[in-house]
Amino acid sequence: MQPSQADPSSRINQALNAVRALLFPVDGVLNGSRITFDCNGGEICSISVRDAVAIKEALKQGVHIAVLSERDAEGYRPLLEALGVRDLYLNGENLLYSYEAFRLRHNLSDEECAYIGDDIGDIDLLSKVGLPATAIDGADYLRHRVGYISGYEGGKGCIRELVEMILIRQGKWPYFERAEEEE
Repeated sequence: MQPSQADPSSRINQALNAVRALLFPVDGVLNGSRITFDCNGGEICSISVRDAVAIKEALKQGVHIAVLSERDAEGYRPLLEALGVRDLYLNGENLLYSYEAFRLRHNLSDEECAYIGDDIGDIDLLSKVGLPATAIDGADYLRHRVGYISGYEGGKGCIRELVEMILIRQGKWPYFERAEEEE
């Protein structure tokens, strides 16, 4: 999806309707803009609880989730597997290579994939997917390369926002319907 000045909401809605998979990197999106280490040099892994809940709900509703890293981010594996994520590419492989392996594994077209990135390492992948997005604190030069800019920072709800948008648009976000019934 190329950003457009003409009726961007209809283009985003078309892209949201087509999404069957959401991919994102560990660094900058899942964990935010920091990597924290303990006194022994081991990485301390954490993610937003809201993002975690959204990941579980997306999987429950049939959206494939893949988490990628161009560095060794294996410390996140137990956390993500506990959420139900099975498509983990955390060994420092090229993002495009990981994306293509994931896409072929699930028989997905580029248009059926959404990707939320935040920095220069994400540019090539953002140019391939049907719904390219960035966190609000993503690098400035991504703003003209994506179809959607989240209102949330990486590590602070940008995954949740995109999951909700996808599931609401596809009529699969069960909490949206309950809120309407209560009114």
